This record gives sequence, C-alpha cells and structure tokens, in this order.
Amino acid sequence: EEDRIDLFYEEALGLLKVFGDNGELIKLLNHPNIIQEEKLSVIDNIFSGRVSEEIVGLLRLIVTKDRCREIPAIFAHFTRRVRDYKGIGTAYVTSCVELSREQKEKLTDRLLQVTPYNSFDVDYTIDPSILGGLVIRIGNRIVDSSLKTQLDRMSRRLEEIQL
Repeated sequence: EEDRIDLFYEEALGLLKVFGDNGELIKLLNHPNIIQEEKLSVIDNIFSGRVSEEIVGLLRLIVTKDRCREIPAIFAHFTRRVRDYKGIGTAYVTSCVELSREQKEKLTDRLLQVTPYNSFDVDYTIDPSILGGLVIRIGNRIVDSSLKTQLDRMSRRLEEIQL
C-alpha cells in the first residue's frame, strides 16, 4: 500500500545475511532457558533503528510465536516472492572458459527473450570438465549444451548400436 516493497526486500536480504553470518543469534533466540521477554529485548536492541518498524514487528511476532528457527526460511521465501513479483530471474551458467562481457550480454538478452522474466541475476561459474558449450539452470529447468554431455550421449548411442 505504501510502495515500500523495495525497502522491505533490501532489509530482508540484509537480515538473511545477518542471520546467516551469526548462527549464534538463532541459537540464542531458540534457547529454551531464555524467556521470551529477553528474546524480544534482543530483537529490539539489535534491529530497532536499523530496519523498519514493520520488519522489527515481524521479528517480534516470529519470536512471540516461537518460530525463531524459521527466520531465515521466512525471509528467504519473502525475497523469492518479491523477485517473482518483480519478474527477476536467477540463472546459473556454467562454461568451460570465462565468458566475455559481450557474450554475457548476449546470453542475458537471449534469456530475457525466451523466459517471462524482466531481468536476470546471472551467476557464472567455470568448469573445464564440460569441455565446451554451456549449462544453464533457471529454477528447476536445465539446458545442457555442453560438449561433455553431447559426447556422453553419442557414446551411449554407439554402445546401443554394438549390442
């Protein structure tokens, strides 16, 4: 209603990092011998003034409902939903050599043409074992045009022929 989705998204990403880097914080919030008021005080002391009142309120609600273990999952789910809402996709691209800036731009343009997303965050990795081509993963879809996979397919076909 207040068009603050970008603010909440950035805060959620920050909280994911805080809770990911500080496993002790989750342990503290889940400790059975620490009373709820102390846990709420910890939330207020750490996050008040650093994130929006709405996010602090959500954290307080999570503590009140004794769901502290689920804090990272809750904020990860929220960030995924925001990305879906904004049409931002995530692609994982594996190549055998470093791609040039121009190749990366062409790949991103092509991904935007063939998917419903408005933009992409692309994570590039290099794996010389694929020999050539690309392996692209978006969500649960994988496009494997690697030379290694093509050679494996050809090898299986040749083995079938020899039987």
